[in-house]
Amino acid sequence: MLPRYRFPLYIAGAAAARTGDEMSGPALLLLGIAVTNSASAGSALLSGIMISAAVGGPVFGAMLDRSATPGRLLTGALAAYSAVLLAILLILGHLPLPVVIATAVFGGLLGPALAGGWTSQLPRLVDSEKLPQANALDAMTYNFASLAGPALAGATAILAGAAAGVVAAIALIILALPAAWTLPKNLEASRQRSETSVVTDLVSGFIAIVRARFLARATVTSVISYIGIGMLVTCSPLLGEEALGTTNSGTFLLAALAAASLAANALVAKRPDSLRPDTTVLASTLVLAAALLLAATVSPVPLFLAMVLAGAGAGPQLTALFAVRHREAPERLRGQIFTTGASLKITGYAVGAGIGGPIATWSLSGSLLVAAGFEILAAASYVAFTAADRGRGVRPRPTSKASTQGQRPAVLSRERVDQSLDKRGDDLGGL
Repeated sequence: MLPRYRFPLYIAGAAAARTGDEMSGPALLLLGIAVTNSASAGSALLSGIMISAAVGGPVFGAMLDRSATPGRLLTGALAAYSAVLLAILLILGHLPLPVVIATAVFGGLLGPALAGGWTSQLPRLVDSEKLPQANALDAMTYNFASLAGPALAGATAILAGAAAGVVAAIALIILALPAAWTLPKNLEASRQRSETSVVTDLVSGFIAIVRARFLARATVTSVISYIGIGMLVTCSPLLGEEALGTTNSGTFLLAALAAASLAANALVAKRPDSLRPDTTVLASTLVLAAALLLAATVSPVPLFLAMVLAGAGAGPQLTALFAVRHREAPERLRGQIFTTGASLKITGYAVGAGIGGPIATWSLSGSLLVAAGFEILAAASYVAFTAADRGRGVRPRPTSKASTQGQRPAVLSRERVDQSLDKRGDDLGGL
């Protein structure tokens, strides 16, 4: 194992970066409303910084895999994201709004670096037998960030103004720079740079996600599931007003969801071997469907129970998704697969947030029922993948305990995936 200080430093850095990321969106929303006196301007800023993640994630991931010093590259991305937030703070109200939104879109290209860029480095920080526990602890930083980020943005805006919320988000991301800078080197990167092009690596990354059947199943399931979660988050202010009397009460509902996610992953971290990732991806999605159906009652007590239940599903789902990615991703494409996965989930979330509001203005319960429908669709997709694989006789093969830690192994061993991708890379070398 690498020196002991590295993993605690990693957790602190990842938590700071992700909290700053989770804080930046609500802070920009509040800043846009405060400066322009227009809710649509704030919403446009929030959408702008999210919508470009689907493009930025795969490209940044490919660069991360090819870098001999991925920590330096991640540090640069964090610094650039902070600079974009600062630029928006300085130019909003002084330059035309489309220019400000374009700046936010550029910053959104780097958004996946704050999430998947960290997680892809975990196998270089801990031994294989410690990876399941480290994976659960890493997922807890997401849960903590989703709990603390929006709350800090709102509290800071109330106490010191909307601009202070953006400044605080920048400060948190900057705090993560030392942890990113000291991440270990990638000793295989020089060989990869000499053998393949960036375009080939990008194509190979998408091929890896599609060809590794368990990875494809988990990815599709989680992206569809996050459409439902995005709808739930968008509905939370209206839920707070309907059930508790004020729109601000929606913050308490989200806090209950995030706290339950954090608690669920804390239990997983104590007994990581008890988590069967593939099964958990399906089970957690069904739990989310049940939670959304319960929330559709829009009654105070059932609503809080629904949020706790949703957290109990969302937390383990994220941990299980990370475990599947770690298990299935070829080493030389690990960064790209994690950042691409983060990009796809952000896109799913953005789609849910975009359609949840308009449906909720027609019917709040109807919006939650549609969200539950997306969770059921996600579960159905998982089942369809499983049935298709069984119909073709695809079965996982037993591997060593050290590599699986009680998990179901991939259809293809990592070596076979690498060989397959290397061959495909040769075929694509002319691109």
